[in-house]
Amino acid sequence: MIYELRQYTLRPGRRETLIELFEREFVESQEEAGMGVVAQFRDLDAPDMFSWIRKFPDMESRRLALSTFYGGPIWKANRDAANDTMIDSDNVLLLRPAGGSADPFPATDRPPVGATALPSSRYVATIYHVGEGFSAFFADHVRPVLNEAGVPPVACLESEHAANTFSALPVRTGENVFVWFARFDRPEDECDVPLPMLEGRLTAPPQRLRLAPTARSALR
Repeated sequence: MIYELRQYTLRPGRRETLIELFEREFVESQEEAGMGVVAQFRDLDAPDMFSWIRKFPDMESRRLALSTFYGGPIWKANRDAANDTMIDSDNVLLLRPAGGSADPFPATDRPPVGATALPSSRYVATIYHVGEGFSAFFADHVRPVLNEAGVPPVACLESEHAANTFSALPVRTGENVFVWFARFDRPEDECDVPLPMLEGRLTAPPQRLRLAPTARSALR
């Protein structure tokens, strides 16, 4: 599987406009084009950030699905309204399941169009800039500590370095990252586990995204 973790910087006060448009027009239409829409989030620490994840079976499927969607009628009818909410949409990490594992995200039923009830859950996505071999180190030395602390990773992804097969949408290049996701049932359950074994293992300070699923997110 191939994943995109997409982080959009929006014009001030426009996040709710984009979320309403996205959840009405861009979920089923993308999936009909051949991709999976995994999750949509409000960034809890950045009111003008919208983060979301989509997936593809492989890079060639990604090219075909994106060509179909962005060349199709739904995007063409709504792109101006969507783009009008955005300052930047190029902060995109191209990822694959860490260690060659299968699809790491649990499948759930997505609420229908028009749903407004928000899940109580919270996700934290932690992005590490790392060297080669970090995935095995994480599995052997970090995951057991997180499991013991009651914060088991629900998904682990790492950089996909294949050439971007759809150049109309840029992705970040020249980086090697490892991204793991934690889920908390309630906001008050959220915690940050100390991980001293990471000392000297990261090539840049980690980034921690605190994320609240939107009403129609399939990851809940």
